[in-house]
Amino acid sequence: QVQLVESGGGLVQAGGSLRLSCAASGSIFSIVVTDVMGWYRQAPGKQRELVATITKGGSTVYADSVKGRFTISRDNAKITVNLQMNSLEPEDTAVYYCNKKGVSAITGRGYDYWGQGTQVTVSS
Repeated sequence: QVQLVESGGGLVQAGGSLRLSCAASGSIFSIVVTDVMGWYRQAPGKQRELVATITKGGSTVYADSVKGRFTISRDNAKITVNLQMNSLEPEDTAVYYCNKKGVSAITGRGYDYWGQGTQVTVSS
């Protein structure tokens, strides 16, 4: 099993910054066909949505709503992924979830792991 543990959420005023971190541990496949780590968020009454993802090679994808404000990064040696969030807006208020998905090169099996989530609240 793989565990993803998030940290760094909290309450911040609009225009402020927060940095989320996620560390993976457990039975992690080291040789993969593909591995993507990322952040998703879910606001009350809304569906979970992609915020940003990053591949093992460093390719990134961002939601249009966070481009230019958020930066995702990962450390493959430490198996961590971070999300630097600047110029936060009340609309960014949500529970943020860490995700790790991919395909093992050894077994050919896919995997899709989620963290428990961390609350980010942006006050106006």
